[in-house]
Amino acid sequence: MKSMSNVDIYTVSNELNNLLSGARVDKSFQPTKDIVVMRFHVPGTGRIDLVMQCGSRIHTSQYPLENPTNPPTFPMLLRKRVKGAHVESIKQHNFDRVVEIRVKKDKYYTIIVELFDKGNIILLDDENNIILPLKRKHWSNRDISSKKEYIFPEERGINPMTVTEEEFKNLFEDDESDAVRTLARNGLGSLYAEEIIKRANETIELDKNTPNNELTPDQILALFNGFKDLFNSLTDESIKPQIVKKDSKEDVVALDLKKYDDYEKTYYDTFNEACDEFYSKKVNTDIKNIKESAWNKKVNKFEKRLHLQEETLDNFYKTIEDSQHKGEVIYSNYTTIENVINVVNQARSNDYSFKEIGKTLKKAKKDGMAEAQIYESIDKMGVLTLNIDDTSLIIDPKLTIPENAENYYEKAKKAKRKTKGALIAIENTKKQLEKIKAKKDVAMENIAVPKKRVKKNLKWYEKLRWFISSDNILVVGGRDANSNENVVKKYLDPNDIYLHADIHGATSTAIKLNGNELNDNILKESGEFAASFSSAWSMGFTSQDVFWVHPDQVTKTPESGEFLPKGSFVIRGHRNYIRGARVKLAIGIVDYEGKRIMAGPIDAVEAHCNNYVVIKPGFTKKEAIAKKIIGRINEDDLLTLDDIIRVLPSGKCDIDEEYHQRKKYEKN
Repeated sequence: MKSMSNVDIYTVSNELNNLLSGARVDKSFQPTKDIVVMRFHVPGTGRIDLVMQCGSRIHTSQYPLENPTNPPTFPMLLRKRVKGAHVESIKQHNFDRVVEIRVKKDKYYTIIVELFDKGNIILLDDENNIILPLKRKHWSNRDISSKKEYIFPEERGINPMTVTEEEFKNLFEDDESDAVRTLARNGLGSLYAEEIIKRANETIELDKNTPNNELTPDQILALFNGFKDLFNSLTDESIKPQIVKKDSKEDVVALDLKKYDDYEKTYYDTFNEACDEFYSKKVNTDIKNIKESAWNKKVNKFEKRLHLQEETLDNFYKTIEDSQHKGEVIYSNYTTIENVINVVNQARSNDYSFKEIGKTLKKAKKDGMAEAQIYESIDKMGVLTLNIDDTSLIIDPKLTIPENAENYYEKAKKAKRKTKGALIAIENTKKQLEKIKAKKDVAMENIAVPKKRVKKNLKWYEKLRWFISSDNILVVGGRDANSNENVVKKYLDPNDIYLHADIHGATSTAIKLNGNELNDNILKESGEFAASFSSAWSMGFTSQDVFWVHPDQVTKTPESGEFLPKGSFVIRGHRNYIRGARVKLAIGIVDYEGKRIMAGPIDAVEAHCNNYVVIKPGFTKKEAIAKKIIGRINEDDLLTLDDIIRVLPSGKCDIDEEYHQRKKYEKN
């Protein structure tokens, strides 16, 4: 994969600084061994994912990568140290392939992203000491290890933003190679080195391979003018982010380049967006290849096992055929074999050794004795090897002819018995092979095409917790302290009903009656909603008391001398209680002002959709449970994992399989 050039990094880091300054750091992930994703929340914009790949790239991305269930050490440390921090600045270090992300929480932290060679990602403290690197490395002048001071790589090349004409000319005086190599080696790379020479050729003839000592002052001046012409576009911020393509060649650049004049060009609003389109699909292809390789290993394991089992079965069949044939040959040549056995036994009775007997039989065979022609050898235990009609027989002289034949028939019977087990094993392996191939096909289909995360235009209630009751009444609740404030101040009308679980840490819930009569059914469903979106869920409760009051009983004015934190309210007067509200939810796609996902009480969801999943407090992480849910309800491919995760309650969940089994039984 193409690594970002110094020019690319300059452009990307400028855009990132403008976009993410002041943003809040959210979670961090590590989808692969050299990719780290940091998630940010930008006020007024929302979620922004920043992808950092060691030695290759850094840019925002709309293509979510699949994350491991158990996060590795590095992203976990990032979560611990910098989650909740605010971005101070993002900048390129000295026009080098190094990016510094500076954030502030309890103190300053810096995330260094090295994009040269194999690269690295390093977390530094406020004194520039390394807290933890993604990769530990050691050179003679740099030690990238925990608790060591971070030392930037040695400066190489020039900074196009600050270089003077004199400094530019000195490059060619101090280098004994040619024009294109000198420019490339000074931080510009081959692409921009050749681009500068192309621009210089518009005013003067210049071969890129001209030795530096043969360059004329006019040629060097033309190179400098071409150089300034190119990089003024960066300083003027008149960049033109684009992906260029011609035949099988493809590239992403921030500027219009003469080298790519005859290429097909696709322009983008930002260079980050162009980089996302260019790199993300390639990375997903790489990840697909890695996963396909892993699946192929699993498939190969069963294919090898099947091959060995089929080979073993073939050997059993050969043993059956061969052993039965040898038993028949023994009986067909009964007298001839018996004569040889008698000779051996007679010689043994006269105290001849088996070695001597073998020599005698060998000589007799050589001399043409008819009975000795079937003799091949005799071992030190006296077991004969005979050859009759190209069939090799093992004969024990201590046994009778029928007993020797029976040995072969018994061998055939044993092989025949083993074929039954082999056939069962082969059938089982074939089923396992089909199953693993089917799993591979499904897995590969799911990751074949990366799905771009498109920001949806949410309805006002979708920015909150919400559901539509079985009586078609809208109920909304806060997601956090800010939205709890909004529910009461912005959305709670005089004729509505306010609910809250009788526990610390719960959503402020409003029943939007809109002229409808309050009834026991809406109170029951809203109570379950308020109970489920409270700390009762993360505590693993199965039920929770909920109270309800009228809007004029809810006030932000505390008692004298008291202070109310954001999202908290004082309730005046009598409270009405819903005792033991069920802590359980259902999730499905409902058609309410268009199709959208809804999480709410089971009765409400059941009333509005046929296909839904019931969840309860449990032990499965959100990402894992979301994958199970999306597999069951995403029939029209309307949802993403983020959509599911967004509506889940705080805390771990499990699917209530017992509920679904009972429903299935009731239908049947």
